[in-house]
Amino acid sequence: MSEGGSGERAEIHHEHRDVNGGWLRPSVFGAMDGLVSNFALIAGVAGGTGDTGVIALAGVAGLAAGAFSMAGGEYVSVASQRELALAEIDVERRELQRHPESEEQELAQMYQAQGVEPGLAAEVARQISRNPKKALEVHARAELGVTPGDLPSPRTAAVSSFLSFAVGALLPLLPYLLGVTSLVTSAVLSCLALFGAGALVSRVTARNWWYSGLRQLVVGAVAAALTFALGNLLGGISL
Repeated sequence: MSEGGSGERAEIHHEHRDVNGGWLRPSVFGAMDGLVSNFALIAGVAGGTGDTGVIALAGVAGLAAGAFSMAGGEYVSVASQRELALAEIDVERRELQRHPESEEQELAQMYQAQGVEPGLAAEVARQISRNPKKALEVHARAELGVTPGDLPSPRTAAVSSFLSFAVGALLPLLPYLLGVTSLVTSAVLSCLALFGAGALVSRVTARNWWYSGLRQLVVGAVAAALTFALGNLLGGISL
C-alpha cells in the first residue's frame, strides 16, 4: 500500500538495525580487545615463566585493568561526543530563533540540492519550519548528522564496554583459574573464541561468517605468538 491523497500511510516491508545506539561498537570492540589483549598478555607471561600463579595473577590484573580502562575511555569519549553534538544543536536552535527565514531558505536549498524542484522544496521547507522542534530535528540531521533526541549514552557505552571486555578477557584466563597448567588449553580455547567472536560479528556486518571469523583468529593468534616470543626472549635474560 502506498501513501496517497487519502492520507493512508505506506506499508513498511523492512526494518533497520540500531546503528547509533551507543552499545554495539563498545560491546564489539570491548569483547575483541579483552580476548586478544589478555590472550596475548597470558601468552607473553607464560613465555617468560612457568609459574602458573604468576600467569593467573597477570591475567586477572589484565582483565581488571583493561575493563576499567575501556569503560573509562568509552565514557569520556562518548560523553565528549555528546556534549559537542548538544553544543552544536544549541547553535542551530539559536539560529532558528533569530533567523527563521534564512534557515527556511537554507533548508529549501538542501532539498533542491537533492533534486527536489525549487517550488516544492520551498513549500516543504515552509511546512517543516512551522514546527520549531521538527525544524531543529531536520536541520540537525542534515547539517550535523545527529538526531537531538537520539544521542548515544555515555553510561550505556561504558557499561557495555566494561562487561564485554571482562567476558572476552576471562576466556583465555579461565583454564588457569580452573587449575590447568598448560598454555595449550588456554590457546585452544582462545582461538576457538576468536573465530566464534569474529563469526558472530558478521551477523551485524556484510562480511561472510568464515571470513570474519578467520580474520579475527589470525589477528589474535599473531598477537599472542609475537608476545609469547617476546616473553620467552626476556625470560631468559637476567634483568
